[in-house]
Amino acid sequence: MPDEIRRCPWGDTEDTLMRDYHDTFWGKPCFDERVLFEMLSLDGAQAGLSWSTILRKRENYRAAFDGWDIAKIAAYDDSKIAELLQNSGIIRNRLKVNAVVHNAQTVIKIGPLCNFIWSYVDGKPLINHWQTQEEIPAATPLSDRISKDMKKLGFKFAGSTIVYSFLQSVGVVNDHIEGCAFK
Repeated sequence: MPDEIRRCPWGDTEDTLMRDYHDTFWGKPCFDERVLFEMLSLDGAQAGLSWSTILRKRENYRAAFDGWDIAKIAAYDDSKIAELLQNSGIIRNRLKVNAVVHNAQTVIKIGPLCNFIWSYVDGKPLINHWQTQEEIPAATPLSDRISKDMKKLGFKFAGSTIVYSFLQSVGVVNDHIEGCAFK
């Protein structure tokens, strides 16, 4: 253990970026529209990659995507997308970059992402009581339902596993294991 504080196993690491993310952000209720959109976008970017890879690029993403200003991103044109695809600081996957722009346009159409996401839990986080990390599912009936609804609305990179990871990251679901000091 890097220190004597009990953490979820994935956060109990010498990697200070991962540990700090676990300790200060993951599972904490977030209602900030930009941060919610950032995390939805980053969780989509993570598909097929490790979270540590994405976390190391988080500041690059923030700079590349105008501080996650949803209205600005929704207005990106082909030249801005081409510029993003040349940015080595982010994952240069055309489908993932296009998804961020498309999802911003979708949020503009449906209204605040905060209202949409938190409405599924009546504004109150779901606190699970897992004993081990292995018990934590990759998807749940809740993430299945939200994913299905998001896809109907037009969201891209919104499969149930991505949605569940997003719900965990922004504290809609608290999946810190029992005994974790950051539950």
